[in-house]
Amino acid sequence: MQAVESVPLSSGERVAVIDIGSNSMRLVVFDGLKRAPAPVFNEKVFCGLGRGLKKTGSLSEEGVELALTNLARFAGLVRSMGVEKLTLLATAAVREADNGEDFVREITQQYGLEVQVLSGKAEARLSALGVISGMPEADGIMGDLGGGSLELVELNGGKIGRSATLGLGPLRLIELSHGDRKTAKAEIDRELDKVDWLKESKGRTFYPVGGSWRGLARIHIKQNKYPLSVVHGYEMRSEKLQELASLVSSQGAESLSRTSGVNRRRVETLPFGALVLSQLLRRAQFGRAVFSSCGLREGHVFNLLPAKEQKKDPLIAIAQDIAAREGRFGDLGQTLFDWLSPLFEDEDETGSLLRMATCHLSDFVWRELPEYRAEQALFRILHHPFVGVNHSGRAFMAYAIFLRYSGSIQSRRVASILPLMKQKVARRAQILGLALRMAFVLSGGMRSVLERTSLSIKSNRVSLILPSDGSVLAGDVVERRLKALSDVLELKAAIVEA
Repeated sequence: MQAVESVPLSSGERVAVIDIGSNSMRLVVFDGLKRAPAPVFNEKVFCGLGRGLKKTGSLSEEGVELALTNLARFAGLVRSMGVEKLTLLATAAVREADNGEDFVREITQQYGLEVQVLSGKAEARLSALGVISGMPEADGIMGDLGGGSLELVELNGGKIGRSATLGLGPLRLIELSHGDRKTAKAEIDRELDKVDWLKESKGRTFYPVGGSWRGLARIHIKQNKYPLSVVHGYEMRSEKLQELASLVSSQGAESLSRTSGVNRRRVETLPFGALVLSQLLRRAQFGRAVFSSCGLREGHVFNLLPAKEQKKDPLIAIAQDIAAREGRFGDLGQTLFDWLSPLFEDEDETGSLLRMATCHLSDFVWRELPEYRAEQALFRILHHPFVGVNHSGRAFMAYAIFLRYSGSIQSRRVASILPLMKQKVARRAQILGLALRMAFVLSGGMRSVLERTSLSIKSNRVSLILPSDGSVLAGDVVERRLKALSDVLELKAAIVEA
């Protein structure tokens, strides 16, 4: 089958990907070809194309009918949304089925759409690029479990290493084992035996990708009453994840359907997906698992970017995009970052990145009623589909912007997220939030005012330095904001003209 390559687009043009998998088919429309595109539409349909493939050698007739019907709907949506470029990616079931070429030909004849049928190696690479797009320094092993296959890829500080594609998708295992877990377990072990480099993974980080494995993360989040219901960046110790996977792999459909956090459409395949994970974790002995919401589709879009764009930090790219779209006075991020830098001379690279992102986001809920701005900022940052940041960093940004909008430290919601940060990180967020609050009161959001004023820490004193020509005045509110900041810094406060 001939692969059809997508062409690079300008950042303002919407791009779309239809992922035709063994179990499900999904359409995602992104707002542009850029470093961290936002999904503006996301819909999944469970077609089950790979159901019965091991026995018949062909795609499921019912699955083909469902897929073709829904492709017609997807194609119509894409046209109505003004998408400039649509790419169809087909994976394990289509590439392995005897009638895979017929299915692809039917799509082209009916809808005029070309399909790129990925080899196992190409699928593994795009999934790995997806993880890297959301976690640029990823280091460990990525595992992407689809309905028909498992892709394993070694990641070395954001670079792709060795890879393997194994026939361990839940649909395939169910059919091969006739639903018997013991038989499925033996097949999993036989397949994993093929990947001799897994034995070098002890203590490394595992990056799970795929709906079944994200489902396990959601179960753990619900059961442990974790304060943040976001899968991307969720971390678990390997042994805890193995315990959960082992438990879920032994459950029946009825039991799982009553379990909080489980998608009912996955109750049949989830135990077998969990069994694959349990055996993989047992063999590789990873140190921890960090879940990724980015995979094949995000990897495809990332792969279209020029190298210069790929090197940009995704969190900063998202924050700048929000600031440009929602800020009152344009993006003040860099100006605020520079103005506040005297307060953060000892910060590390991660702290600097988080502070920069927070500065970009510091004026994005101004349209809300004043009494709700703090809570809205907190909620939106905690639940926005950010990438390039872990849960501690997400809490840092949310807490700082909450305080920037005069939120109360006694807030019950704030108290629930403080444990996500180390104490020193929370304190830095508090300092940043109070400093931003003072900066906006002083300047009214005007870049020119910030450029004519500055902060200084010297001799146990934090000083606000104003121009001696009287063009910028302090006033009572500014003095109170400076005093609140100095109290947290445990320094004296002064307003100086120079």
